[in-house]
Amino acid sequence: MKVWAVLFFCPTLLLSLSGFQDTFFSGFSYSSIMNEKIVIGRCDEDIILPCSFESGPEIVIHWNIKDKNNVHSYYKGTDHLETQDPRYANRTSLFHSEIHNGNASLSVSRLSLLDEGIYTCYVGTTTKYITNKVVLKVGAFHTPVMMYEKRNTSSFLVCSMPSVYPRPHITWKRDNTFVPESKTEEIGYLGPFHINSTINITESNSSYECAIENSLLNQTWIGRWTLADGFYKMQSEQISLSCQVIISSLLQNQDFSVTWSRVESQTSHDLAWYLSSSQNTIINEPRFSWNKELVNQSDFSMTLTDLTPSDSGEYLCIVSSSKYTLLTIHRLHVGLRHGIALWIIIVSTVSILLLLILSIICISQRCSNVSRGICCICHDERLGNGANPEENLTLKTSAVRK
Repeated sequence: MKVWAVLFFCPTLLLSLSGFQDTFFSGFSYSSIMNEKIVIGRCDEDIILPCSFESGPEIVIHWNIKDKNNVHSYYKGTDHLETQDPRYANRTSLFHSEIHNGNASLSVSRLSLLDEGIYTCYVGTTTKYITNKVVLKVGAFHTPVMMYEKRNTSSFLVCSMPSVYPRPHITWKRDNTFVPESKTEEIGYLGPFHINSTINITESNSSYECAIENSLLNQTWIGRWTLADGFYKMQSEQISLSCQVIISSLLQNQDFSVTWSRVESQTSHDLAWYLSSSQNTIINEPRFSWNKELVNQSDFSMTLTDLTPSDSGEYLCIVSSSKYTLLTIHRLHVGLRHGIALWIIIVSTVSILLLLILSIICISQRCSNVSRGICCICHDERLGNGANPEENLTLKTSAVRK
């Protein structure tokens, strides 16, 4: 909306606006235009506050915030920052080459939440001056992460936002049905906020979705968790575990990463990692492999060879971009081959029987078996009653001779 007003020459006002006294001439009328625009910026990024005017001689520009603190001033063909608010030092600039074309826009770098407010752009020439209002709103939305955690015998999903402002709208779904039961932890009094939203999924076979929406920045992030079918394999076999993005459009024109890891209680071990922007692949497990042709089709299934019983456990695939994260969990059990298992049972049984037979012989033959070389140590009851070991040995020797 524009409000037009015709103002007669006011020496005091114009001198304050211009910053010097010999710019204006008595008897001129001046036209003032008031515009109010809303500009939305992001924390740690740069923003341009727009301000345009009808060019003329002797241009004077003042940018203020809340109509009092000076942000940037320009007159006599150069910047004047002597009265600039120290918070804006080395962070503001005008487009000098475009000022005479009517561009008084201000660039502000490295935004913070403290930069929010109403900015006023005053521009004056020898013929007129204008006043523009710019409302700056600043938001934050660092890419959230979805984590699968095992804590002793319990399992949890955590949607974590390291830096977000204003407070986002968080929703959870279980099998496409909204669920309210989640625990939210918030750090930060005025913002930006660090928020963790946690849901318990112990013994659940359902799929879950976490959606986080920042209404100010018009940005939404989605995290999905899926439990795949369990597998039972035998030792020395191989297994192929799937990890496919059903809605591949969620990754189009975006850099994304893929991580395969093995999940244990309160920890995880990375097996392999892939980054789309560089096509770089890092494999930490030599028995791990994946098909690059399938990767080009948004299929990140992996193969693990030469399985052993120690490979039993949970395997997690994470596909993550700035707007989307997919977690796929597989549960694998590796058993011994029947022949090997039977052989181990037989050997164990025979060993136990031999030990039992040897024990029986030792007990039945007692000390008389010492002379026959059977490895049995017999203790005379007297030794337990405090008899001298040398005397006990003499008794044993006499008994053997008899």
